[in-house]
Amino acid sequence: MFTLGVVSLMPTVTLLGIAQDGGRPQPGCQRACCADLGPEDVQHPVSLGIVDEHGEGHLIEATRALGEQLRRWGHPTMRSVLLTHAHFGHVDGLGLFGRETLNASGLRLYVSPSMELLIERTPQWSLLLEQGVFSVQPISSGTVHPLSGHVRVEPIAVPHRAELSDMHAFVVRGPNRSLLFLPDHDRWKDTLDHHGAATIREWLAQLGVDVALVDGTFWNSDELSGRSQLEVPHPPVAETLERLGPRTEDDPDIIFIHLNHTNPLYNETSAQHQAVLEMGWKVGQQGMTFTL
Repeated sequence: MFTLGVVSLMPTVTLLGIAQDGGRPQPGCQRACCADLGPEDVQHPVSLGIVDEHGEGHLIEATRALGEQLRRWGHPTMRSVLLTHAHFGHVDGLGLFGRETLNASGLRLYVSPSMELLIERTPQWSLLLEQGVFSVQPISSGTVHPLSGHVRVEPIAVPHRAELSDMHAFVVRGPNRSLLFLPDHDRWKDTLDHHGAATIREWLAQLGVDVALVDGTFWNSDELSGRSQLEVPHPPVAETLERLGPRTEDDPDIIFIHLNHTNPLYNETSAQHQAVLEMGWKVGQQGMTFTL
């Protein structure tokens, strides 16, 4: 049972990045979406920072922008790292916790068994285990993991390309509010079927969340530049909006994250961005903070 005591600080969650794995601008992109971007336009790969009631930090995803994300986050004392899956932008900063950079020690690393196996088989990552940088804490869907006395996380298995590992979203629960972190999944139908829900609203109600940070990689399939959604499966924002319709009073806040560099939602004056707002939903902003 989740027991509350005296809370020193209200736990908070900070959105440390909103971009898809390649970031914005994306390396090699010479199109208008990445040309002439100023420093204020740079967006880091998606990551979430949790600060518990003791002021200690717990990071979901380890991106290559780790240094800048920690700086913007205020460098809390780190206690744990959680990984959703093995795709590039979510794990390529893992080595930065090692002796060459942060020289961390004894961080709890929450990963699924398939992700743990990948780490053990990858020499530069397995070395982090041997040197005591990380202590693996296995996760599975439906389990509950206390990060502190007042913050817990619940892994939620969702279907997503599993070339290297499976995929788990996370529900983060605090004393007063709960948040879903779902940066990637393949298709709404697959995810909803997997959890026995007929609609997005029904599933979010089952999870009991107040805020849902959801996969908004592409506005629609026109951004795929000749590739098919079978190759890069993500539910388009346009489909998510069609499934949801306008926000009602009882709905959680739904916020789109993990935006590909081509996504028109980056442009706050675009028709697509305005359509999201007019329906009562939101587009993620780097640095957004939520109190739990």
